[in-house]
Amino acid sequence: MPRPTKPDQRTMMCIERLIGFDTVSRNSNVALIDWARAHLESRGAKIRMDWSADRQKANMLASFGEGQGGIVLSGHTDVVPVDGQAWASDPFKATVRDGKLFGRGACDMKGFVGVVLGHAEDYVKASAREPIHVALTYDEEVGCLGIPHLIAAMQRWDIKPKGCVVGEPTLMRPVVAHKGGRVYRCKVKGKSTHSSLTPSAVNAVQYAARIVAFIQSIADREQLQGLRAEGFDVPHTTISVNIFNGGTAGNIVPDAAEFRFEFRYVPGFDPEGLITEIRRFADDELLPRMREVDPQCDIDFELVNAIPALDTQRTEPIFRRVRDLAPDKKVDMVSYGTEASFFQKGGVPAMVCGPGSIVQAHKPDEFVTLDQLALCDRFIEGLIGAEPG
Repeated sequence: MPRPTKPDQRTMMCIERLIGFDTVSRNSNVALIDWARAHLESRGAKIRMDWSADRQKANMLASFGEGQGGIVLSGHTDVVPVDGQAWASDPFKATVRDGKLFGRGACDMKGFVGVVLGHAEDYVKASAREPIHVALTYDEEVGCLGIPHLIAAMQRWDIKPKGCVVGEPTLMRPVVAHKGGRVYRCKVKGKSTHSSLTPSAVNAVQYAARIVAFIQSIADREQLQGLRAEGFDVPHTTISVNIFNGGTAGNIVPDAAEFRFEFRYVPGFDPEGLITEIRRFADDELLPRMREVDPQCDIDFELVNAIPALDTQRTEPIFRRVRDLAPDKKVDMVSYGTEASFFQKGGVPAMVCGPGSIVQAHKPDEFVTLDQLALCDRFIEGLIGAEPG
């Protein structure tokens, strides 16, 4: 059968509407959710809402059919900023040129969401076999902040699907695993004085630098002899310090320093063990020396964000279902995180498969090709037409 090249007109209409909403993560997504809610309700969906504390953001679950089991089609509604980027066309207006659809979020991931919404009227018939749920979330781009609340809400609602597809851009290849990630903030409190009197001070920058050096030693160890997960482009856990601040003047010993570090770990790696090792070094090796000078000195570690690793077993029905229907049968593993791992952690086996390339995400003139959208149309048609696993 020849590969399709033109997306469904219903898909194109939905993507155009979605891109027209400026849902950069710093903004509310409620206008988009209101439109999507009306669109899905008019086609027979039962809507359940999960609001942020300030009600400026919302997750939505639209259900076609009731009961246990079924499948979730999930995507996030927020996009990254366009500030400082040079676009050839309005980033919040879908534009088609040379077989590509341009716009902020076209690839990541309003293309997939548009396909899912475009096929809404098909879900009523499909729901006679199993429930079909459409999940839309907020604040994925700033650390997957919305999805934990939706998972908790689904558990309160007693909704237990058998599988989930998250449509991040994978070129329509099924993704079975991705790394987990954690971001920590470390704050070092020292004691300040004039730089000519350094023995009476506790230099927060220098002590923070010792922790940074220790973190680098762990990174080197993991690269050389750490747990391996073949199939990832970087098959081991990585750790890096990416932001560092400290000091006020050239002749003042700094009493405060702060830095952020992240680690991206392969499935099976123990993230608690890593942060415990770093904390132990700070508590046992550094703090006693610091507090000999000033008992008020301190080192504090704060978890800023955490994304679980995804590792879907090939025995799960959702794995076979997605692999069999995906236009590209090659099963991938990726280093970036997705909301799929939150579904898995919440008891819903999940796969990642969506139109477009992650290479295009977040860039100026972000695009998804029309033939990728057409392939996703056919994929969704097959997914909702297949017999439940």
